Amino acid sequence: MTFLAPSRLLLLALVVALAVAAVAVGRFRRPPAVRHPDVGLLDSVSPRWWRWRRHLVAGALVASLAGMVVGLARPARTVEVERSEAVVVLAIDVSRSMGATDVAPDRLTAAQEAAADFVADAPPGYRIGLVTFDTESHTLASPTTDRAELLEAISSLEVADGTAAGDGLATAVDVLEADAASATEAADDDTYRAVILLADGDSSVGVTLDEAAASAAEAEIPVFTIAYGTADAEIVVDGQTMAAGADPVAIAAVAEATGGIDYTASTSAELDDVYDRIGTTIAAATETQEMTVAFGAVAAVLLALAVIGSLLWTPRLT
Repeated sequence: MTFLAPSRLLLLALVVALAVAAVAVGRFRRPPAVRHPDVGLLDSVSPRWWRWRRHLVAGALVASLAGMVVGLARPARTVEVERSEAVVVLAIDVSRSMGATDVAPDRLTAAQEAAADFVADAPPGYRIGLVTFDTESHTLASPTTDRAELLEAISSLEVADGTAAGDGLATAVDVLEADAASATEAADDDTYRAVILLADGDSSVGVTLDEAAASAAEAEIPVFTIAYGTADAEIVVDGQTMAAGADPVAIAAVAEATGGIDYTASTSAELDDVYDRIGTTIAAATETQEMTVAFGAVAAVLLALAVIGSLLWTPRLT
């Protein structure tokens, strides 16, 4: 438990001082004189719990005051909740190596299917965008809740030359920053924003992944990376066989630099699982819940008990 206004707890010193003063007064106050031929008999027949009644009343009053002070300090607790809103940009590699068949039926087709499943399963409040990269980056969809638009954009992907992975990541970050800027113009905005980067290697053109990761880290945007494909994959381009192995080290460094999580996937099943895990991570959030009302209610109950006890047990002249 934490306190949102901890300095107010200093008021507990006053409560302690009042309690000490009450005890001191009780110790030094002379008890009323009782005239009876057999005082011992009176002591033996009077209920022992009755002697503690004034202590119970005083205890309830002190506890009530303490509860009020704790309530003034705004006690709070952190609880896990499911995030209902987020902005996520999928940055997908469409370079020539994505045509490799080490992932059945080929890398790009499997990536399209996994991305489509992620979009379809995302909570309705998630706005999702799509960026691709070959020799340059392309924004195919700005963050939106229109699932049909996203699915159509994903289904249209085709392989092309070049791997501008750094440019793709930089564009995804720019899209999220623009979205955040437009949101804060209207009201305070603390929406969670992240990039999911799927690539099989570092940049062959444009800025490097390290440079783009630095920009993402500066913008405080986490990047979840998926190093995609096997290490010994090959593709045939214009009759020539070329290496198309994945480079997980360069891709994982992006996640580490931005506070994201790095994953690898060398089969379509693994890719589906990775997207599921990323979705679970994005959905997990914490929320601070104030407990002021609860402490106030307890304090009110204790105060009521103290008042009732005082009315019932205070001697009266008849």
